[in-house]
Amino acid sequence: MPASLKSYNKLLHNVEQTIKKHGMFQQGDSVLVCVSGGSDSVALLHILHKLTSEFSLRLGVAHLNHGLRQKDSDNDAEFVASIARDLNLPYYTSKEDVLKFQRKHKLSMEEAARRVRYAFYDEVAKKNRFNKIALGHNSNDNAELILMYLFRGSGPLGISGIPPVRNTGNQAVQIVRPLIMATKSEISGFLEEKGLKHVFDISNLDTKYFRNRIRHHLIPSLKESYNPGIIKTLNRLASIIRVEEEWIEEIIEPVFKKTVLDIKNDKITLSVPIINKIHIAARRRIIRKAVATIKGDLRRITFAHIDSIVTLMESKSICNCLDLPDRIRIERKRDVLFLSKEKKRLRDLNIKSGKTKEVSFEYSILKPESKSELIFVKEIGLHVKFTKIDTDHPPDTCRAEHNVAFFDMDTLSFPLVLRSFQPGDRFNPLGMNGSQKVKKFLINNKIPKPERFRYPILLSKGKIIWVIGLRIADFVKVKPSTGIILKTELSLA
Repeated sequence: MPASLKSYNKLLHNVEQTIKKHGMFQQGDSVLVCVSGGSDSVALLHILHKLTSEFSLRLGVAHLNHGLRQKDSDNDAEFVASIARDLNLPYYTSKEDVLKFQRKHKLSMEEAARRVRYAFYDEVAKKNRFNKIALGHNSNDNAELILMYLFRGSGPLGISGIPPVRNTGNQAVQIVRPLIMATKSEISGFLEEKGLKHVFDISNLDTKYFRNRIRHHLIPSLKESYNPGIIKTLNRLASIIRVEEEWIEEIIEPVFKKTVLDIKNDKITLSVPIINKIHIAARRRIIRKAVATIKGDLRRITFAHIDSIVTLMESKSICNCLDLPDRIRIERKRDVLFLSKEKKRLRDLNIKSGKTKEVSFEYSILKPESKSELIFVKEIGLHVKFTKIDTDHPPDTCRAEHNVAFFDMDTLSFPLVLRSFQPGDRFNPLGMNGSQKVKKFLINNKIPKPERFRYPILLSKGKIIWVIGLRIADFVKVKPSTGIILKTELSLA
């Protein structure tokens, strides 16, 4: 058998087995194939086109132009359109301003692009009656994600990796990943031997991104020095954990139902006494399940967030509340815990309802060494991450969003102090001569009076270095001579 035919049949067989194992397709399914123009999505489209007769599939091609690489992005869109024309398939495309979306919603670029992309896929599927959305993730992608979650301290759910099949917010549509058991080398060999062209995004080589460092540095090192089959090993680990998570979910479901007092689309009410009697492991899962029920997912919800809710329920204070990312509000009133997804910004709701009150808090931040230091200020729902960055790959400090600050680490004295604003606070704002009262600075930045005494301040050796979310002090700014940078990133719900 010729080598090309052998490789082709191997990948085809792999995909067929994956489809059957996970029940991805039924006869007559309508499948929207999401094609970026990269190697994985191009291979996916050609493989599914080959299988249309076997599964009686109706295919369509979707491509989102993120508009991030100017002419290159436009060329990618035209390239995918040409493939759709060659295969005589309907083509759906849109061009979105992801950068604008990212700034508006204060997200990372990766998260902003993901949200815009998935919203586009959902819209196309709904309008054109596709009941499956096919994505080109492969086993290498899964291994990289597992390592990313592992380093971030994720629990079993994160380490379970990319699900082969996932339901969307629209119950009539599922996301499927037919290449999830195929390796990158298998896909590349298939494309090369079939003479199939694809585009390449140069940003995939940029090692300032965490995922790219794992892809180009860590995994090759693990293969060479520890385990040549590390990709397969990590995927096997994810598969084991995923099955066990499904089993545990079945066990938790009836326990969860016993704790629920009331449930609606945007609000769920739980019994505090019942939950507090349950083992801490199950308690965390119940809370996580409740948050996912009203939020739709658990993105941006960390272990610290879940544990802060556990603490809230264990507290002797019978009335208190927490604000989590994506407008999730947690409120305890005696023996009842309310979880809700608000339509307006939580800060606006606080001010309008008059619920904002003065709070006092103070946290000590140790010097981050090889990993990041993570702080959750439960009093105001503030999540702050401190990361040490070498200047070999300096970040673009000039384009930092308001929720990110960069400091010359050599000018800082640890531990830093993160505390609430106090009367008489003064600092020297970046770009200004002399000092200014923080109170006046907050007024000039239109911070409402009810919020000022909750406002977080970061200090080094008693001196204010950041009025968090607004401006750093001039003496700690990054300079050409800076050796090590401290990146501080916050998430305000």
